[in-house]
Amino acid sequence: MARALARGWGDPVLCSDAGSGRAQALAEELGGEALPSNAAVAERADLVVLCHKPAQLEEVADELAGRTKAVASVLGVTSLAALEMTYPGVPVIRLMPNTPVEVRRGIICYAPGAEVPEQFEADVVTLFERLGTMIRMADSSIDAAMAVMGVGPAYQALLAEAQVDAAVRYGLGAPLAGRLVVETMAGTAALLCKREFDTLVVRREVTSPGGSTARGLAALERSGVRAAFQNAIDAVIRGAP
Repeated sequence: MARALARGWGDPVLCSDAGSGRAQALAEELGGEALPSNAAVAERADLVVLCHKPAQLEEVADELAGRTKAVASVLGVTSLAALEMTYPGVPVIRLMPNTPVEVRRGIICYAPGAEVPEQFEADVVTLFERLGTMIRMADSSIDAAMAVMGVGPAYQALLAEAQVDAAVRYGLGAPLAGRLVVETMAGTAALLCKREFDTLVVRREVTSPGGSTARGLAALERSGVRAAFQNAIDAVIRGAP
């Protein structure tokens, strides 16, 4: 996610890692500096964006203690309360972006901490709005939102892959099938936005009684497509396969 965010902003970065070399590669790609420690980043940055593993929360906080001015966290399964406890006296905002932020078409759900000044929240929103659509919500809703938008790009990619595979069986070349599927998905997303997310209206506009679309939709329903998505969201939220 750190790479997707940085590429979306496209600006020189101050970054660090645990010695993997990824920070250096990112700095070389975008400009900026890969610093030798998290503490060095905190000393020079007005805002530290946490992109490490959730299990490293306290370890990284110890490195940043007394140095960081403000924190924006994109850590999964890490509540706002946990962040505020780990970074006492520091303005904290929890965010949940998805990978399309890399092309500035992401969704970023966020919840500000109790001690966040209005101007700081506005500044963070301005920064992240460059990457897509910002949606403010209660911290308690972010995990459920993540099960839809955070993992959603993988679901959409799987749907595209399945449609391409099916089209190839009927003679279309994979590159052409891929373009047809992906452009259709992008156009449908734009149409749904125009129709104010009314999925039923969009389906009815292309579905004639007894026609080919109706037959295809019936086959999807018989195959349990709705149950499959419910099972997927249950697995994400409950942590069970």
